[in-house]
Amino acid sequence: MSSAATTSPSVDKVDGFSRKSVRKVKPKRSQSSSQFRSQGKPIELTPLPLLKDVPALEQPELFLKKLQQCCTVFDFMDTLSDLKMKEYKRSTLNELVDYVTVSRGYLTEQAYPEVVKMVSHNIFRTLPPSDSNEFDPEEDEPTLEASWPHLQLVYEFFIRFLESQEFQPSIAKKYIDQKFVLQLLELFDSEDPRERDYLKTVLHRIYGKFLGLRAFIRKQINNIFLRFVYETEHFNGVAELLEILGSIINGFALPLKAEHKQFLVKVLIPLHTVRSLSLFHAQLAYCIVQFLEKDPTLTEPVIRGLLKFWPKTCSQKEVMFLGELEEILDVIEPTQFVKIQEPLFKQISRCVSSPHFQVAERALYYWNNEYIMSLIEENSSVILPIMFASLYRISKEHWNPAIVALVYNVLKAFMEMNSTLFDELTATYKSDRQREKKKEKEREELWKKLEDLELKRGLRSDGIIPT
Repeated sequence: MSSAATTSPSVDKVDGFSRKSVRKVKPKRSQSSSQFRSQGKPIELTPLPLLKDVPALEQPELFLKKLQQCCTVFDFMDTLSDLKMKEYKRSTLNELVDYVTVSRGYLTEQAYPEVVKMVSHNIFRTLPPSDSNEFDPEEDEPTLEASWPHLQLVYEFFIRFLESQEFQPSIAKKYIDQKFVLQLLELFDSEDPRERDYLKTVLHRIYGKFLGLRAFIRKQINNIFLRFVYETEHFNGVAELLEILGSIINGFALPLKAEHKQFLVKVLIPLHTVRSLSLFHAQLAYCIVQFLEKDPTLTEPVIRGLLKFWPKTCSQKEVMFLGELEEILDVIEPTQFVKIQEPLFKQISRCVSSPHFQVAERALYYWNNEYIMSLIEENSSVILPIMFASLYRISKEHWNPAIVALVYNVLKAFMEMNSTLFDELTATYKSDRQREKKKEKEREELWKKLEDLELKRGLRSDGIIPT
């Protein structure tokens, strides 16, 4: 048995730190769809003449017939079924896109319910489940919608319809209602980024055209985010919804309503706690800055909120937080800066002291920003005492020479801002360090005496030293 064990082939060692890469291999892009409603037999569509080939008076009626035909949905997971009819529908959709773009007089009152019906039949569906329960949007390829050859044209058609000069929201609101918007928002959870991009444009157009739906849309986005933060931590379309919100916030009237301020504090700030923050952080930071440009008095609750949720164990998130803070400081008013400078620079001091190179570097880059430097200079008597001990210690002890060089530049800048205070802090720091060293030495000597006493007691008990 032992000889067999020694002759067995050697097994490659597995690196314990790369468990994730061993656990799963990045899958290829897959296609999925739960859109198809099984018909059980081949689908046949009766070919209709082209719109351009019939007299202008007959075009609106033919337009309606083509919309009704396009309500038929095909099975794209079966790549060989209904090929001829799929191509016919695709060419019809292309024709409809061109028609709504250039034609006039086609948007009769009868067309509105047919357009919404056709769009609803094609896009509203139960989204397919993710291929993997461990789907990671940052690493894994998304599942693409198999029916995209038709779906893309439906979205394109609907956008052109909403943007048409003849479009009348007063008629359309009977059909594009709260139920329609709810179903539309559910689709933002699609894994296919192409679909989410079209949905973003559609929702933006609806928000712009239908004043009566605006409050409802904001409330439902609010609900999606709350569910995302506190329940599921999974929703694919957070970045796209935040992008829409960025332009919505931009259009808020002043003074801001209480509901808007509450949304900022209760929803947008807690979004920073989610593990997948990197997927939508740029859009989230933009929304935050938009709020502060609208109402500078919100600066203090925003910064205190960020400090409250500051990541403790994830350096990647710390770098993101520092980047966002710099964007906020770029638009901060001096009167607001004074209110938050102490807790803010206590956190920046901790970041500068971080053993993680990127965190420390990102924090030290603040001193390359001219506007932030002017704020620091105006308040150097408060900020310098907070930062000094960390900076001085790092200049002597940090493992990374690039960080030490950046710290020297910061210390030099502080010395030029307020040399008297700088000298006082240097002297105080050195005397404190000497006191600490003295206490440390005394502590070591005391432990040495205790060890000697313990040793003598042990020897006496063994009878080696006479009592």
